Amino acid sequence: MTSAQVDNGQADGPKAVDALAGEGYQRGLGARQIQMIAIGGAIGTGLFLGAGKAIDRAGPSLILAYAIAGLVIFFIMRALGELLMYRPVSGSFSEYAREFLGPFFGFVTGWTYWLFWVVTGITEVTAAATYMTYWWDIPQWLSALVFTVILYGANLISVKLFGELEFWFSMVKVTAILGMILICAGVLTVGFSDAGDTATVANLWNDGGFFPQGIGGTLMTLQIVMFAFLAVELVGVTAGESKDPKTVLPKAINTVPWRIAVFYVGALIMILSVVPWSTFKPGVSPFVAAFEEMGLGIGAAIVNFVVLTAALSSCNSGMYSTGRMLRDLAINGQGPKAFTKLTKNGLPLVGTTFSAALMLVGVWINYQWPGDAFNYVVSFATISGMWAWIMILVCQIRFRAKADRGELPQSSFKAPGAPFSSWFALAFIGLVIVMMAIDKDARISLYCAPLWGLILGVSYLVLKARNPDNKAFAKR
Repeated sequence: MTSAQVDNGQADGPKAVDALAGEGYQRGLGARQIQMIAIGGAIGTGLFLGAGKAIDRAGPSLILAYAIAGLVIFFIMRALGELLMYRPVSGSFSEYAREFLGPFFGFVTGWTYWLFWVVTGITEVTAAATYMTYWWDIPQWLSALVFTVILYGANLISVKLFGELEFWFSMVKVTAILGMILICAGVLTVGFSDAGDTATVANLWNDGGFFPQGIGGTLMTLQIVMFAFLAVELVGVTAGESKDPKTVLPKAINTVPWRIAVFYVGALIMILSVVPWSTFKPGVSPFVAAFEEMGLGIGAAIVNFVVLTAALSSCNSGMYSTGRMLRDLAINGQGPKAFTKLTKNGLPLVGTTFSAALMLVGVWINYQWPGDAFNYVVSFATISGMWAWIMILVCQIRFRAKADRGELPQSSFKAPGAPFSSWFALAFIGLVIVMMAIDKDARISLYCAPLWGLILGVSYLVLKARNPDNKAFAKR
């Protein structure tokens, strides 16, 4: 496809669509909303809650783990940016996998990313309901039901409302972290609060050194670190509904380094300087623990509100992305045709409704069987989310090779250091998967992956056999 064809709304292959028209979607997401979606995508419960377990395992060296992983995330996002500027379409991951790797990989990527967000939505809305019990003694299932219905309704009104919700959810998270950093800076410089006498940057190496659990302990936190970054790629799904994707998306992607530097590396440096790392325990938010150590009890209530908004933000993003991924699959003949329907407002009604219904089933399952079986399903979110990253990197490598040969137009937003940076990111993801295999708590997700792959493989063969003339199953 040439640049002129994209500009004129022409495309080669089985799906002739205007890549810049969003395939029927309305471009209701402005620069302000895209920027906050990009920022909020990198801040979630993985930081607010998961960091407690990671600190216990690695100590201050977790800062280094987040910094290195953040560099890898930047490589992934720049690879995605290069693809988006080549062809900004909704459902980008599966569409690129379909174009550069073949229809089977597009099928697997679309359905896997859909499952990732359904599972994530289930866990996050349940977590949000749990957080509500901090203030009121109300049934968990009732809160989960109310949150799911509200977010479902918001996603069916307009994409602009979705953008507004994400804007304010992200604003709460950003404000909370910046507030924590400023308070910690005050403790370190002025010395107020109960932690004023012991707060010092030397806490980063005084209590057992920078690597108190050894390098092995740091490596074992990589899966937790990468889980915290899941959903940062959501900005790619918004491509079909961005008002000015060729301007807005590169700006959003280029904010990744400072976002990670401030919200992860910066926040951890401040917290671990004020409070010794050995104080933090798994299952307890380091933000809450830090406030308690400083004698600021109100901080616990504030952080509880923040993690509530983080969970609702993730569920909101899940409902948004699942409907788009299902429609992209359906348009390409790899999903039920009913998922192609849009409302007058340009919203994928059937796909969003189907996904929301499954999230409600998940809430019921969690209510009935809140034990290990549900937790095993949740652990699959990490590996399924990383599959999208792998596809982004592989597709960018294939695209760059074709562009360098003159077979495709060069992207206006080239990934720096590619393809070497993309190969480095792939190797890092491979290391994370190895660490997951070693860790008995995360190993179950690797057991689930082959089963899901088998289900998708059989489904693909059945669909292809039933529709032998469908061009969606022919390699481009």
